Amino acid sequence: MKLSQFKFNLPNELLVKYPVEQRDESRLMIVHKDSNKIEHKQFKDILDYFEEKDFFIFNNSRVFPARLFGNKEKTGADIEVFLLRELNPSQHLWDVLVNPARKIRIGNKLYFGENEELVAEVIDNTTSRGRTLRFLFDGPYEEFKRLLYIIGSTPLPDYMERPAEPEDEERYQNIFAQNEGAVVAPASGLHFSRELMKRMQIKGVEYDFLTIHNGLGAYRDIDVEDLTKHKIDSEQIIIEEKFCKNANKAKDRRSKICVVGTSTMRAVETVVSTDGHLKPRDGWTNLFIFPPYEFLFADAMITNFHLPYSTLLMMTAAFGGYDKIMNVYQLAIKEKYRFGAYGDAMLII
Repeated sequence: MKLSQFKFNLPNELLVKYPVEQRDESRLMIVHKDSNKIEHKQFKDILDYFEEKDFFIFNNSRVFPARLFGNKEKTGADIEVFLLRELNPSQHLWDVLVNPARKIRIGNKLYFGENEELVAEVIDNTTSRGRTLRFLFDGPYEEFKRLLYIIGSTPLPDYMERPAEPEDEERYQNIFAQNEGAVVAPASGLHFSRELMKRMQIKGVEYDFLTIHNGLGAYRDIDVEDLTKHKIDSEQIIIEEKFCKNANKAKDRRSKICVVGTSTMRAVETVVSTDGHLKPRDGWTNLFIFPPYEFLFADAMITNFHLPYSTLLMMTAAFGGYDKIMNVYQLAIKEKYRFGAYGDAMLII
């Protein structure tokens, strides 16, 4: 497959900046893989397509306030720092992106907070991901993290073109988010409300959680036409034995398996063995899925509507079929579905 095959014209007004008021009242397009049938529903109707003992796989990664606004020493120039990955908690070392990057040199100090409560020093300017900062902080680690949460803001995607607001702190987070480490929200899970989760339990639809910490790698621009030459950044995955037992049990009894989100699907496909069972893993994945691809575990997938050229669109096309998904996207534009993290959802079944 070629990068240019994932081009389409997305009207700006369909790339939304704010969520619907109620999580489960976004629109939901049902795409049937084995027919041309397409249905238009609300997300809270999703349980109509699942039975007792069917099994959902969620990502319980938690987004942290990864965007910091500060000033450079001496010049006072405005600097934006995006925290990517904590390298060493005891030394407060982080991989970061800095904007504007051209103004930053090794040894520069950066100040954050109204009273400059946090100070960081640039110690490496040459990493593939951007920069490495050391926060100069002598207190307990818990106090450092408390300050980060006060000073940092919710890392909304750049395409929203707006600063984070107080409501985003809760809304750009899954209700079941638990394990901190994501800088991008697992957006497909944003549609699940407490009421919907309760209805799942009442119906007997089972679910469990794995962890994949969504980074920026899946969202970077692809600069090669031949997709086999694109390398995606690694993301941390934590898949426990208890989860694998529950998921494998559902698979063995031939219950329908629904994976919630493209990143969750990446984690599942990383740890599925040749016998079709999942195995525990605490490590990293750089699996890049694009058509054609044979999925070994899931029967269904929930995902949002993604941007042109994105790896998320490529994963969706791999699962639903390239021609079908690209046609579905044209229908979504015609029907004015909302695109992006705060947008509407698709169930491929």
